[in-house]
Amino acid sequence: MIPEYIQNAKRIVIKIGSALLFDPVRGEARKDWMKALAADVAALHSQGSQVLLISSGSIALGRCHLGLSNKTIRLEEKQAAAATGQVELAQLWSEALADEGLRAGQILLAPEDTETRRRHINARATIQTLLDLGVVPVVNENDTVTTYEIRFGDNDRLAARVAAMVSADLLILLSDVDGLYTVNPHQIETARHIPEIRDITPEVLAMGGTANAEFASGGMATKLAAARIASAAGVGMIICKGFDDRPVSALIAGAKCSFFTPQTSLVKARKSWIAGALDPKGSISVDQGAQTALRQGKSLLPAGITKIDGQFERGDLVVILTETGTELGHGLAGHSSAEADKLKGHNSKDFAMILGYECRAELIHADDLVLRHE
Repeated sequence: MIPEYIQNAKRIVIKIGSALLFDPVRGEARKDWMKALAADVAALHSQGSQVLLISSGSIALGRCHLGLSNKTIRLEEKQAAAATGQVELAQLWSEALADEGLRAGQILLAPEDTETRRRHINARATIQTLLDLGVVPVVNENDTVTTYEIRFGDNDRLAARVAAMVSADLLILLSDVDGLYTVNPHQIETARHIPEIRDITPEVLAMGGTANAEFASGGMATKLAAARIASAAGVGMIICKGFDDRPVSALIAGAKCSFFTPQTSLVKARKSWIAGALDPKGSISVDQGAQTALRQGKSLLPAGITKIDGQFERGDLVVILTETGTELGHGLAGHSSAEADKLKGHNSKDFAMILGYECRAELIHADDLVLRHE
């Protein structure tokens, strides 16, 4: 089942923890391992999959360069370590992927970028564009400015949030163990491996451990938290052993792992997220041609708009109406009400002249739209 799931996935997020990427004995990154994983990414690209990497390691790399390796460091020192380490981390991934004919693109995110609607839609659009251009986004927490996540967070949950945000089919968490066990297998020999988890119950959550690595901030507990986020968003998730070279190839060959089945479909999860949160900030009336296009699953373009009511910003929820006032659905605005009012009825080739700057063609992208009765 797992090999087919990976091979059929159109969009895959792979999370790499500090314990895999950084060698604390030698005080440097595991470059050969990174190159081997880049070969896996290239293989996934060749099968038609888009791949994002969620890479920890900036703090681990930076604290060694700054002579902070053998001490407990303060928050400000962690942020300084992240600032220096992030430069090297980006270069390492760029070089490893370039050897496989791929280009890397760096994305630094804070929790608000995945959870606040306006910032969510901006981050999603940027990542989507990178993927469409064949780039491999390399994502990390923006540790130089984020305080809460450095103290209490981890990149497991960041990976799950990103996987949900970009509607990934699969999230792979590369770990130091080959999946979920009833108890910690490093401590208890009778620990039983669980190959598939269909429901994340309190009993399953109780199997989680705590972080035990000097340079890492996650443990099995955070991976189970990530599984809850991913599963609820319609994203399948795998926990597998990552220390060996070519860990994704090993999965396709049948390596042991734990698979968390998604609780809903990707489309249904995103539609529920859009429809269920905030009160609409305004409304958009559309002509018959636009109504037909929307029912065919297309995006809403300004050319089909006849009226804008209310004041809203990009990322706000708006109601879509017929010209007679019948509600068609809800969507996330790709432009502010002021911009939309200027663009309504016009073709996208005229947008730059009207606004004085380049902008996106869609007022509401099809992925950010929920029609009634869907």
